[in-house]
Amino acid sequence: MKNNFYRMKIKIHLSIVFLLLTFTAHTSIKLSSLISDNMVLQQNSDIKIWGKAAPNQNINVKVEWQKRQLFTTANDKGDWALTVKTINAGGPYKIVVTSKNEKIEISNILLGEVWLCTGQSNMEMPMAGFADSPINGSTDALLNYNPNVRMFKVTRAVGDLPFDTCSGTWAVANPETIAKSSAVAYFFANVIQQSLHVPIGVITCSWGGSRIESWMKKDILTNFPNALKQTSNEKLPANQRVSNIYNGMIAPLTNYKIKGALWYQGESNIVNYYDYDALLASMVKNWRTDFGNYEFPFYYVEIAPHSYGNSNAKNAALQREAQFRAMSLIPNSGMVCTADVGEEKNIHPAEKLTISKRLALWALSETYGIKGLPYKSPTYKNMTVKDSVVSISFDNLINGLSFTGNEITGFEIAGADSVFYKAKAIISQKQIRAWSSNVKQPVAVRYAFVNYLRPEGLVFNTAGLPVLPFRTDNWKK
Repeated sequence: MKNNFYRMKIKIHLSIVFLLLTFTAHTSIKLSSLISDNMVLQQNSDIKIWGKAAPNQNINVKVEWQKRQLFTTANDKGDWALTVKTINAGGPYKIVVTSKNEKIEISNILLGEVWLCTGQSNMEMPMAGFADSPINGSTDALLNYNPNVRMFKVTRAVGDLPFDTCSGTWAVANPETIAKSSAVAYFFANVIQQSLHVPIGVITCSWGGSRIESWMKKDILTNFPNALKQTSNEKLPANQRVSNIYNGMIAPLTNYKIKGALWYQGESNIVNYYDYDALLASMVKNWRTDFGNYEFPFYYVEIAPHSYGNSNAKNAALQREAQFRAMSLIPNSGMVCTADVGEEKNIHPAEKLTISKRLALWALSETYGIKGLPYKSPTYKNMTVKDSVVSISFDNLINGLSFTGNEITGFEIAGADSVFYKAKAIISQKQIRAWSSNVKQPVAVRYAFVNYLRPEGLVFNTAGLPVLPFRTDNWKK
């Protein structure tokens, strides 16, 4: 009898605990992982605070910089969101979210500039480097860490349908957090912060070896039947299948207000370089639509010089050409040249600081309107031929041209037979003059149009920005 009493008492206690847990889970308010301590919110913007709650539950949000309360109600599915106006850069601030007897307090919030940093392994590569692959200047970055930079790293995830949430936390920059964060993202943020003197937040969303098709909505890829067919194969790695990364890692971010996006990807798409410019333009349009910002700046990085496993094929050169073409298809975009910072035997070059500075130059010049900064690499303009010598003109020269090493390398010229020969080259009156004893009547020129070219002998403008690789022909051979 006594044992039955105790059993009954235990059952009652367990039932009460179960009911309490059920009630708590039913009424609990939750915030997106992006809305958390240490975050940076885009200044002078309409930003969103959003999360989950019980269906039709009332939510009260107080933002410290407004000194007033905002109200909303969760829908029938428990989703809720409200829009908050931010002010000039500053902080730290708090946000308090309450509902019934529940309260969530988010602290150490800064208002500033927020950038989305995306791509494959060269964007993912942390300041600590990969195995046997260091980052130049990493120790200096740790010694001179900048706490006005905050980083959010999106945890890898894939899905067949768009997710509404992601995993990750905001981290204040210090030696420990910087070492684990994207080197390109942190270097970029640090340069921007020191130039603008406002807090900078970077959301890093990257996955090594990923194809661009995985970063795009599937319905958009119906315009690219070959690419869609290639990436619909379930035997492919998860990060290369159609829409997987978009669904798992980009879709959950689209409520978060960003200033612009950086992109460092393309190595995995050298097999279908012929589609890449149109694919990239479609991806950017897709993202801008989903983020509700149809003109946010998009700055990206040319794939680095590297052997790419086949010194005979020119797929990497053709991919860089497609990347350059994409600039004309994507409004408010810019591409960083990498001609001088590749490594023949390592697809993860150590010189990330140079890349980040060049990205920052684009952003500071085009997005933030700082005048006088050189940020555009020299690009091919036209050519003339006289007495078997080709004279090549360029745009974006500043005060002219210069070169490294003892002689200029990388130029090739061909006649009507389409056979290219290495050319001698000199700088003359802000032009390159090139010739070869094997070509009496030149009709085409190529420069650095190979998978990998040693940096010695490359040509730059006087601001130290390398000439973009190019070719004047369109011969399939």
